[in-house]
Amino acid sequence: MMTRALYFLLWLLHFLPMAWLARVGDDFGRLLYALGRERRHVAMTNLRLCFPAMSEADREALARRHFSAFGRSFFERGLLWWASAERIRRLVQVSGQEHLDAVRGRPIILLVPHFVGLDMGWTRLSLDLGMVSIYASQKNLFFNAALHRGRMRFGDSLLLSRQEGTRKAIKAMREGRPFYYLPDMDYGQRDTIFVPFFGFPAATITGLSRLSRMIGAAVVPCLTRMLPGGAGYLVELLPAWSDYPGESIEADTRRMNETIQAWVAAMPEQYFWLHKRFKTRPPGEPAVY
Repeated sequence: MMTRALYFLLWLLHFLPMAWLARVGDDFGRLLYALGRERRHVAMTNLRLCFPAMSEADREALARRHFSAFGRSFFERGLLWWASAERIRRLVQVSGQEHLDAVRGRPIILLVPHFVGLDMGWTRLSLDLGMVSIYASQKNLFFNAALHRGRMRFGDSLLLSRQEGTRKAIKAMREGRPFYYLPDMDYGQRDTIFVPFFGFPAATITGLSRLSRMIGAAVVPCLTRMLPGGAGYLVELLPAWSDYPGESIEADTRRMNETIQAWVAAMPEQYFWLHKRFKTRPPGEPAVY
């Protein structure tokens, strides 16, 4: 019942001007910070591990800004589910299209870190091209179905569950769909190695390197930036990586984490600190959460 009421609220709020909707999201994020003890603990633990030189007061201020950004992204999701294509085009700009065009004719992997605007990026790009991505199913079946419908509103895209594996994604890439790939979370021990993320060992999947090696895919970074004051979002497509894949899968995976780390340092409040990024530990190391 609560989920359906929240769904209806998102529908109502999507009619608001973006600046008003952003204000509602900010307020929700502040409330979530105050009441969400468990998620606040996860975020603060992540920040202590990643920014050990930062003062505790500064880490708390960063966590508060992150919760506000998360709150905004949650309520602005209603735009993706119900707003017109024309409104989404106005609110979400795209830069760097030439970098995608430069590697046309090859399989393409869009490297998408977990910033709060990643769903905005997916929907905006899907207005112009068909893509493929793999998603994690949500425990709440109603919300999971709503997410799936919302992500599939536009374009000729393919959305696969993790249980379906990567075979269908590879087929779609070979057919010309860019792979909207999010490899920077803790997915457990399968197909992972431990490489540093902000200097702390993080279980990291090696799929970016393996896929690039397997089918000769170009890697085009794709960052979605939430703009201040309800000004919308910017999807930035960056130049395809050169000299990639490199000498080894481990070296490639280290490069990925180091590059994502630099992007996070540029807009840390927008990275998804609510996820237990360091949940999987090397043998013999204690849990951190």
